[in-house]
Amino acid sequence: MATVIIPPLLRDMTDGQSRLSVPGDTVRALIAELDVRYPGIGARLCEEGRIRRGMSVVVDSVVSKQGLRHRLRETSEVHFLPAISGG
Repeated sequence: MATVIIPPLLRDMTDGQSRLSVPGDTVRALIAELDVRYPGIGARLCEEGRIRRGMSVVVDSVVSKQGLRHRLRETSEVHFLPAISGG
């Protein structure tokens, strides 16, 4: 199972958990499983069939350009990172 690192802004949805083991062969499948376990988290991560604007997904230390289609391994580590703005 992939390890998912939950950002602080979403931990209210995971009962405060920061690391979860979640099955899934793609980011899409992983988010679907997260949403089964923690209803509503899928809507906080995705909109209109893609990763929500202002959110990045990082798989094994690489910012994904494939988004929901990104393939995962059993040992993958997945981070969902909200965009940081400022000037």
